[in-house]
Amino acid sequence: MKALRFHGKEDIRIEDIPEPQCGPGQVKVAPAWCGICGSDLHEYLGGPSLCPTSPHPITGETVPLTFGHEFSGHVEEVGKGVTKVNVGDKVCIQPIIYDDNCVACEEGLINCCWKNGFVGLSGWGGGLSEHVVVLESAVYKLPDNVSLEVGALVEPLAVGWHAVNISPWKPGSVALVLGGGPIGLAVIQALKARGDGTVIVSELSSKRKAFATQFGADIIIDPVKEDLIQRCKEITKARGVDVVYDCAGIQAAMDQAVQALRARGTYVNIAIWEKTCTLTPNLFNFKERSYLGVATYQAGDYQDVIDAISSGRMKPEGMITKRIKLNEVVEEGFSALIHDKENQVKILVAAGQGL
Repeated sequence: MKALRFHGKEDIRIEDIPEPQCGPGQVKVAPAWCGICGSDLHEYLGGPSLCPTSPHPITGETVPLTFGHEFSGHVEEVGKGVTKVNVGDKVCIQPIIYDDNCVACEEGLINCCWKNGFVGLSGWGGGLSEHVVVLESAVYKLPDNVSLEVGALVEPLAVGWHAVNISPWKPGSVALVLGGGPIGLAVIQALKARGDGTVIVSELSSKRKAFATQFGADIIIDPVKEDLIQRCKEITKARGVDVVYDCAGIQAAMDQAVQALRARGTYVNIAIWEKTCTLTPNLFNFKERSYLGVATYQAGDYQDVIDAISSGRMKPEGMITKRIKLNEVVEEGFSALIHDKENQVKILVAAGQGL
């Protein structure tokens, strides 16, 4: 079968590899659409870092590996004991790989597994291929009114949903979102789907400002043209915002956003930082602010997102800015995200059945 394989920095290739076989408790899926994630892009530009160069503790695999962890498709085959889905079902995949026996997994925190990995980054195939085999627990059935294209957005949307879910935000709160990229837009949609409140977005790009407004941001601040701290205090009548969601991973933005928080406000870091950042403890201590790290999502977040889309509380179709074929993935996918970043949010690749 055909698969897009990551070999190393700026080295991805469409290759012929053996078709995976479906075993007990497993589901074989024909991917339809697969999104290109920021983590895929980071691996391409400077990896391998997330992709293992020594055997992964669960999959046992190393690079080269098949890319793609944001994907949807049709069920082709079910293994013995599988009851959750049937052949022909339209599904999306929750790609976390976990050992199910470490102390984190025993507490239900599969996203914090001490050996964790991802389908499409750590082994077990990926969505940028003609076929993939995953565990039954990874498969989520899509309702009739949720398309396969939108199904490929559930993974990034679940990141934003989880961040809001574990934060102290509640209806009526004021949130500051740093960055209007895919995860920032996911956070905005999660906030709006959960009830009324004020969503402020800090963003430089004119196109991403427009996207943020489209998905429900109430106020947009350009931190180059405006004083972020002062504007947040004006909006909140000097109190400060209740929660900051960092989807940017930029030192200057963090330094300002912490000071825009109210006393006992919470700074939620979703961003994966490319470089070590600096925290100033006194900015947290003297106002009793909290710092909260976010690790992707938990299993229940996937179903919550699917339900929110199906009910109309989330309408993420506008995040899709481009659809391409598998053989176009380098120039029209990765290169576009690098050189045309301002105009792209989510590029979907037709994998197998997509086009």
